[in-house]
Amino acid sequence: MNTTNPFQQPQANDSQRKILSVTELNRLAKSTLEQIPLLWIEGEISNFAAPSSGHWYFSLKDKSAQVRCAMFRNRNQSVRFRAKQGTQVLVRAKISLYEGRGDYQIIVEHMEEAGLGKLHREFERLKHKLSEQGLFSAEHKKPIPEWPLHIGVITSPTGAAVRDVCSVLKRRFPALPVTVIPTSVQGNQAAQEIIAALKLAENSGLFDVILLTRGGGSLEDLWCFNDENLAHAIFDCPIPVVSAVGHEIDYTISDFVADLRAPTPSAAAEMLSPNVNEYIARLNTQVNKLTQLMRHSITSQQMTVTNLRARLKHPGERLQNQGQKLDLLELRMHQVIQNLLTKNKQSLTNCSQRIALTSPEKSIQQNRQAINALDKRLTLQIDQRLIAQNAAIENAAKRLHSVSPLNVLNRGYAMVTDRNTKVVTDSNQVAVGDRVNIRLAKGELNCEVVELQDK
Repeated sequence: MNTTNPFQQPQANDSQRKILSVTELNRLAKSTLEQIPLLWIEGEISNFAAPSSGHWYFSLKDKSAQVRCAMFRNRNQSVRFRAKQGTQVLVRAKISLYEGRGDYQIIVEHMEEAGLGKLHREFERLKHKLSEQGLFSAEHKKPIPEWPLHIGVITSPTGAAVRDVCSVLKRRFPALPVTVIPTSVQGNQAAQEIIAALKLAENSGLFDVILLTRGGGSLEDLWCFNDENLAHAIFDCPIPVVSAVGHEIDYTISDFVADLRAPTPSAAAEMLSPNVNEYIARLNTQVNKLTQLMRHSITSQQMTVTNLRARLKHPGERLQNQGQKLDLLELRMHQVIQNLLTKNKQSLTNCSQRIALTSPEKSIQQNRQAINALDKRLTLQIDQRLIAQNAAIENAAKRLHSVSPLNVLNRGYAMVTDRNTKVVTDSNQVAVGDRVNIRLAKGELNCEVVELQDK
């Protein structure tokens, strides 16, 4: 290794001297300085200038010294904050020298706000640690209910986030119960307060989903949501947790460990709340299904009546029994239909009361009138069907009566039975001296057999 010092003066007795030009001197100094590796430097920006070229020129200073700096356009475009006079920054830079003036300077490769660099590093460290522990794994995410029954909102009671959430929920589904659990969302005690609020929500047994939210802010403002204990509390919570912290570009540890991350508080409310119009559409679908079920029930009862009629064999008692069964089926059908109508009327009334909070009075009144009209039409159709079925049964009874043996007696015939009430169709069934009963169209004759004739 050559250890010769280029700046060492020759001895007095040297016969030759190395004479450097100013350009050579500056070039040699620059080459020597640029051999120093990249350094991290913290200081305050002063004399900041941003010409049309897009490059930044400024000085970094502390209480007792300053140094000139340059940050070229291809580097400063990645800076996410507004650099200005007086800003305390942390830079990664290399040492150089501007040959034209002989000015010692540093070339900045990266810049971040002082203090934030430490927070960013701590954030990345904790994020990596919790990821290794599996707190961010998708298989541990709990499903968010499609139709929440009660939402718990953990946030500041005076912040913009709670107003945005309540406004969206009132617009989309005002009947959805929402309880705000007030807590700090900024400061040293905020993380512990949020953990306590999660425990309170869990122990209450009221909620099937929890929304953890606050509005935008700086990294320091949102830092309580990067607490390791809070991350474990969210992970251990048996209730699904939705995290909506800050703006869309903000990410916190709670966003990664939560079961769902929403970009903003308003977006979280949109995700969690059902649409009242979809609810009404589902209700109408249920009404249509109920109508189809009732029609199917009527058709089934009609088939039952048809089968009973086909099985009818005896003109007397069996016909009466089947008529009674039909009456019972009719009563049961009326009762079932009435119960269904009553139950669904009550359900519609309850739904109307919940939906009434949205004040769509005209739409609700129209739906109620339509339901009443359908009720009347259905009842009228049922009564008409029953009248038609009763008339059909009466006609069948008349036709059956027309072929009844009793009706034959009206045409001058008689029916003879022995003492066991068995019909006599052959003279060999009785003997002389037996008593027989002869039934006429009107009255009966009790006779004794005096002679038998076989033909």
